[in-house]
Amino acid sequence: MDKLVIVGSGASGVHFALSVLKKGYEVVMLDVGYENPEPVNVNPEDTFNDLKKNMNDPISYFLGENYESVIYPDEKSEYYGIPPSKKFVFLKPAGFDFRSKGFAPLFSFARGGLAEAWTGGVYPFNDHELSDFPFNYGKIGPYYSEVADRIGIVGVQDDLAGLYPFHENILEPISLDQHSRLLLDAYEGHKEYLNHNLKCYVGRSRISVLSRDRNERKGCSYTGRCLWGCPKQSLYVPSLTLNECRKYSNFTYIPNTYITHFMFDSKRHIRSVVGHSTNDGKPLEFPVDRLILAAGTLSSSKIFIDSIYKSTGEIIRLHGLMDNRQILVPFLNLRMIGKSFKPETYQYHQIVLNIEGDHPEENVHGQITTLKTSLIHPIIQNLPLDLKTSIFMFRNIHAALGVVNVNLHDRRREENFITIEVNQGTENAKLVINYSAAYGEKALIDESIRKVKKVLWKLGCIAPAKMIHIRPMGASVHYSGTIPMSFTKKEYTASQYCQSHDFDNLYFVDGTTLPFLPAKNLTFTLMANSVRVADCAF
Repeated sequence: MDKLVIVGSGASGVHFALSVLKKGYEVVMLDVGYENPEPVNVNPEDTFNDLKKNMNDPISYFLGENYESVIYPDEKSEYYGIPPSKKFVFLKPAGFDFRSKGFAPLFSFARGGLAEAWTGGVYPFNDHELSDFPFNYGKIGPYYSEVADRIGIVGVQDDLAGLYPFHENILEPISLDQHSRLLLDAYEGHKEYLNHNLKCYVGRSRISVLSRDRNERKGCSYTGRCLWGCPKQSLYVPSLTLNECRKYSNFTYIPNTYITHFMFDSKRHIRSVVGHSTNDGKPLEFPVDRLILAAGTLSSSKIFIDSIYKSTGEIIRLHGLMDNRQILVPFLNLRMIGKSFKPETYQYHQIVLNIEGDHPEENVHGQITTLKTSLIHPIIQNLPLDLKTSIFMFRNIHAALGVVNVNLHDRRREENFITIEVNQGTENAKLVINYSAAYGEKALIDESIRKVKKVLWKLGCIAPAKMIHIRPMGASVHYSGTIPMSFTKKEYTASQYCQSHDFDNLYFVDGTTLPFLPAKNLTFTLMANSVRVADCAF
């Protein structure tokens, strides 16, 4: 039986690994593997407010030693800050460099990858959204169910079940916060208008959090600390599955290893992967029977391009890079003004909306987060008031605030590509990313904002136009499409089982192989697809 070498420990990589380990394969996982230097389970019974009172140094914990997690008022800045406990997710190894145009990428070399800092949204693709894929929902549906059983997903069968297929192994939902309940009640009261006039459907979020104890993980205890790291492991992160993989005797995890490229012979058969230690810079090489790239779309693409360059001298371009355009729509619920602020709740989104697009695969997807334990909110950052009055206003409207994170679909286009740049005297090539917005995107953004504001108005909310923030491409981190699955064998594509058409013993189990990107969080689909590949091709 072949030895399998996996590069990367993100969500799709660890679920692929777990599947093939159960089949008896010997698996080696190579990873940079940055870890959180501080435990997240400090004072595990404390709520958000309790923690602020009981910690020896709450300022460093919540804001950082140098206040690096503070987002200062700026119309052009991002609304979301990264808490100090998640900084490790975005560290980059020495020697890694990039430049980009029209794209603001985020990279992760963390143990568990980017999903160590996710908000847990898990929405399966439906048949319309899979129409460009070489399989339908019937082929991947069982793997959504299997991953749901592994990670824990809560949800209900509501008006969104036709758009977000309701698979097996979904747990009972967690408790709604007061504001989210009010919004759902308002939807029920205006459902006919919203469904027929705005083609909008609202329901409960599908989120990867436990509503009850399961094995070593505890059910959500509503501490309001999700952003800083769940102290009970209720909110799923990929490092939990990595820990499960490490219990297998046929699994070897090698951290502190930065893989740069693979070596192949004249028959384009990969013989080894090459990199260096992030501890001392010493070169490393590992033999390969079958290689599985799971380093994330950008990093896996760079490894692929670098490998061809180092063996042939040719610099190629991988076209078709995709990402979801995101629009943040802050709002104020008029019926919640003056209500008390209750931090003892799940912190992230609990409601989702879906608005029909011109084509069934082009729907708009929006996650609604009501403000609970965030430290500030974009609605107040431009108030023309003094500090004392602004604080008074914030305290009285705190419970009424929320944000809709609106996602739009994307398609593969030739003008969007990844390549490398090689400079004389430097050993490592620079990653180059180029992205241009699709023709007509501005009109789609404007129309989507208009509809979302109408939906919010029907739900009893106002959305100040000046506070709406169109995030740069790359901000959603839903990167995909550079080596797509193809119905036919073509250069720089992959088979229906994500096997490279260029190298016979190379597979991809991250976003590189998606041929279309609907307006949904993709991590759940990447996990399910990696389990599908492990089941069907190994």
